[in-house]
Amino acid sequence: MKSKENSMSVLQDTSTNAYESMVVFAPVDISGMQSIITGCDSSNIAILPSGFSILPDGLDSRPLVITSRQEEKSTEGGSLLTVAIQILTNSSPTTKLTMESMESINTLTYAH
Repeated sequence: MKSKENSMSVLQDTSTNAYESMVVFAPVDISGMQSIITGCDSSNIAILPSGFSILPDGLDSRPLVITSRQEEKSTEGGSLLTVAIQILTNSSPTTKLTMESMESINTLTYAH
């Protein structure tokens, strides 16, 4: 009897234009994705996308595109980084969040 490994893959999408750059990704179970490709119901597959987006801070006095050319660099201004992370703590949608789940999430997301 062979043991089946729970193999994961990552779906990823990226986009960059003059106003933003973003990366969105989601870990997916390969066997679950294969069943969806063959026509099975996808409603029981958890896909939790996470990612980040980098936007200019909105001031008009500098270029909107991040550049490495010295003559185009500005000494003022900045960027806004937005990060979104989704973590499945329990597969039941009616389960309340426990302190243990919160501690696990804090451990995964905060650098100490």
